[in-house]
Amino acid sequence: MSVNYVTAVKNTRMTAVRDAIDAGAGAGKLKIYTAAYASLLVEIALNDPCGTVASGILTFTGLPKSGVAGNNGVAAIARLTDSTDTLVADGITVGTVGTDIIIDNTNIANGQTVNFNSGTITHG
Repeated sequence: MSVNYVTAVKNTRMTAVRDAIDAGAGAGKLKIYTAAYASLLVEIALNDPCGTVASGILTFTGLPKSGVAGNNGVAAIARLTDSTDTLVADGITVGTVGTDIIIDNTNIANGQTVNFNSGTITHG
């Protein structure tokens, strides 16, 4: 059976996630990969702070943001790190609609500009 948390606890936990992404001297990073993290496609610097928390949801702000792809592939999954590349969260869905991270195109070519248009992470 899953545990249900009150909104105040969800907000505290998601604020801790936001603060972990914002740790370090610079902005945190969104790293987008092909399936099973086989290939890093693009890294996008986030705002610092990266977002706001309300109702158990971390909403990324300052978007759109973009990065230039370093590899070819189909975007499938993402990780969030702080500015020193310390992993904060992974297993983040990526797509053009209905996913945690919304980008403009999932078929990515080396040298292509990838736009991060919107994103949220919801407390489970």
